[in-house]
Amino acid sequence: MAGLVMLEMLPRAWFLFLFPLFLLFRYYYCFTVNGKTGKGQQRESRLPPSPPVLPIIGHLHLVGSLPHVSLRDLAARHGCDGLMLLRLGAVPALVVSSPRAAEAVLRTHDHVFASRPRSMVADIILYGSSDIAFAPYGEHWRQAKKLLTNHVLSVKKVESLRTVAMEEVSMVMAKINEAAAVGGVMDMSKLLKSFTCDIACRIVSGEYFLKEGRRKLFQELTSETSHLLGGFNMEKFYPTLARVGVGLLKKNISAKAERVKNRWDDLLDKVIDDHDSKDKSMLDYNCGNFIDILLSIQMEYGLTREHMKALLIDVLFGSIETMSNTLEFTLAEIVRSPRLIGKLQEEVRSIIPKGQELVSEADINKMAYLRAVIKESLRLHPVAPLLAPHLAMADCNIDGYMVPAKTHVLINVWAIGRDSSCWEDAEEFIPERFIDEGSDVGVNFKGNDFQLLPFGAGRRMCPGINLGIATVELMLANLMHHFDWELPLGVERKDINMTEVFGLTVCRMEKLLLVPKSCM
Repeated sequence: MAGLVMLEMLPRAWFLFLFPLFLLFRYYYCFTVNGKTGKGQQRESRLPPSPPVLPIIGHLHLVGSLPHVSLRDLAARHGCDGLMLLRLGAVPALVVSSPRAAEAVLRTHDHVFASRPRSMVADIILYGSSDIAFAPYGEHWRQAKKLLTNHVLSVKKVESLRTVAMEEVSMVMAKINEAAAVGGVMDMSKLLKSFTCDIACRIVSGEYFLKEGRRKLFQELTSETSHLLGGFNMEKFYPTLARVGVGLLKKNISAKAERVKNRWDDLLDKVIDDHDSKDKSMLDYNCGNFIDILLSIQMEYGLTREHMKALLIDVLFGSIETMSNTLEFTLAEIVRSPRLIGKLQEEVRSIIPKGQELVSEADINKMAYLRAVIKESLRLHPVAPLLAPHLAMADCNIDGYMVPAKTHVLINVWAIGRDSSCWEDAEEFIPERFIDEGSDVGVNFKGNDFQLLPFGAGRRMCPGINLGIATVELMLANLMHHFDWELPLGVERKDINMTEVFGLTVCRMEKLLLVPKSCM
């Protein structure tokens, strides 16, 4: 659940605002959530274990600025069998921290936990949460997912985008070559974000965003939206109060979200109108242009303009944040180790024929170590360390523990990926754990191996896995093929800081600055 922060970050005014509600919440939790009376008394004895709780704020004071880390530590002390129950403000939340518990939620009882909690911010920005990531489970979500997986993110469609990806990779190599020619320092964080942004723009609308010079506006919007969806919003922890409009709680949150939504409207309405005004014979139905695809199937799926914009925002976010952050974490890890980067470069360069300028997808299929490096990066640094929260649609029994209906479920894939009972030397970056006799084998991240869940599993698994992995592999292979990488003067490998900043997705705290040396 994005945006949990330390209690010290809460304004003092919120405590003055919330204390008069103490008796209300105490009554609510005594008689409903904790089940102190009647049938609930039996349930209480079977609830998952929980740390001591404070009135009003519950366990919020135990959750720090990196929630996936603090929740892992809390689960180690207070959880059992990978399960722990918290109260985050007025919200009961089940924290899942082991492969066994994750399998119970995402496979065995997937039909119970397939929904999402409602969020005021998501409802405003994403047009009633009519996208895929935040939509509640139901017919609309099923149709939206079918549309996206069949028409945009299928294996066939990803293959059709190969030319677009190769063109963008080629332009990035040219930019790095310019810096290499003068011994310049590259801000790889900025470069990789621009690369994934350009890929996303071309997937969504062809050349439109780039030709109109709207990349900067688009990047600003995605940043603001990420802050709102992933930031600390009181309505996440006291949703009832927000929905009935208590004081400034609703006004402040909704005003910010409305401003961002209006800016999205201006941008997306313009680009949709531009495509809709084309001669219908000119619409690019088959090349993967998402807006043309949506317009071509609008009647078939009964899509409103709001539905289309919500889906566009989903694709844009999924394409930019996850890919750029994964690339940056991976590059940072291998640059920290001369052994790793040397081994990876040796594999890539031994496979590419002499004189071939770019690494192709066919070449990557032979690169077992490259794929192992990416797997290891996703294990140690999943960019969504807490999967988007699931919602229990009914009471459910997991290993003898009762999970009440309406409980939010937080799956800590970061903790699962570092579980020492599953992984030897779990805190170390060791791609060889995924290699056997020259081939990448064994554990995969496609939703069947619950010790490695960077994309989730089950009904709500991320549908963008094919596009994301293909793009990351292509860029990383070409970075290794074209350049040797050095650190700026005065910086040592041990100085590369892997500290994370939490949000809708996690990113590195510091920019990744490298000096490229051309090998071509």
